Amino acid sequence: MKFGNSICILNVGGTKYAFPRDVIKDFPLRRVSRLHSCASEKEVLEVCDDYDRERNEFFFDRHSEAFVFIMLYVKSGKLRFVPQMCELSFYNEMIYWGLESSHLEFCCQRRLDDRMSDTYTYFSEEDIKTEQELRDDDDLDNPTVTGSGSAKWLERMRRTFEEPTSSVAAQILASVSVIFVIMSMVILCASTLPDWDTAKNNSAEEHRIIEAVCIGWFTAECIVRFIVSRDKCEFVRRPLNIIDLLAITPYYVSVVMTVLTGENPQLQRAGVTLRVLRMMRIFWLIKLARHFLGLQTLGLTLKRCYREMVMLLVFVCVAMAIFSALAQLLEHGLDLEASNEDYASIPAACWWVIISMTTVGYGDMYPITMPGRVLGGVCVVSGIVLLALPITFIYHSFVQCYHELRFRSARCTRSLSAEFLN
Repeated sequence: MKFGNSICILNVGGTKYAFPRDVIKDFPLRRVSRLHSCASEKEVLEVCDDYDRERNEFFFDRHSEAFVFIMLYVKSGKLRFVPQMCELSFYNEMIYWGLESSHLEFCCQRRLDDRMSDTYTYFSEEDIKTEQELRDDDDLDNPTVTGSGSAKWLERMRRTFEEPTSSVAAQILASVSVIFVIMSMVILCASTLPDWDTAKNNSAEEHRIIEAVCIGWFTAECIVRFIVSRDKCEFVRRPLNIIDLLAITPYYVSVVMTVLTGENPQLQRAGVTLRVLRMMRIFWLIKLARHFLGLQTLGLTLKRCYREMVMLLVFVCVAMAIFSALAQLLEHGLDLEASNEDYASIPAACWWVIISMTTVGYGDMYPITMPGRVLGGVCVVSGIVLLALPITFIYHSFVQCYHELRFRSARCTRSLSAEFLN
């Protein structure tokens, strides 16, 4: 559409902004840039609420203060929430103008995710459809996006391997990976059975083939994820990727050591090393955290509640030092003739304190004197109170992390599944 004037005026909630006509074409906000491609006044009214041809003024009945912060993002590249404004309302304004949550600063992204998880809010299908349509229209008008086919393919591959809920193909790959992890764990557990050596002699070749196939799958998966990753250094530093490397490396090390040592009796000490390396395959279970929301929630909770965990450890250690010293004194130090040998030292009494405070009570050692039994009762009650104090904070953090991760997973599924299948 050919505008009457060289200056375009945007009237957002009564606040006017004037821009040259050429600026509108490449404006960072998708809804504004779409005005340049409108061929008729009818198409213009589909983008804005009203239009004055004489003054070349476009009217938008939206929140004017929120648009001020959005314009600050256009100028400075940093997008933050409006003070004293609901995060969900501001996010609704972002969607209207063609912005996404990824444009927010990291602290504001956390606030938005927390707000959505707390209120169980999911935007309507119309809002999601509008956002997707604006993104598609912007991609069609941008030749740099349409021309970068290899970059888009790498991004889809990265999401397929890194985000199991992003598409059907990602879910299939995640399911296959889980099957291989379960097979590996079954073989590892079965190898410790007494009859395993006999069964292994009868079907040694089949066991080696299954183990090699599982390791081959994990190795290929790790290599592909490394190739398609955006930042190779960040990929290597991630905890889950380090765990993958620790789970894969022992197999190749054990193969090399087996080839080098063979049946040489002088190198039988290498057998202990091989058994230790083989048992390190238990780390494969942590790979399930990549595919299951519950394990991700547990890891995120421990990461955010490390102060509470340290506080809990300090509580236990202080109580253990006090009660173990008193138990050793009451059960062994006062009466040497009828002393309880189970409490001969403070370190030995620490074991009794820890199993009493956690209300486990194996029964392998217990006080026999009246003062010792009174101390045992106080120890049990103190353990219940001390362990319960930080649990409330950890519980609330766990619930918050679960809702946050569940929302992120649902949002990723909505935005990427259809795109990948198409």
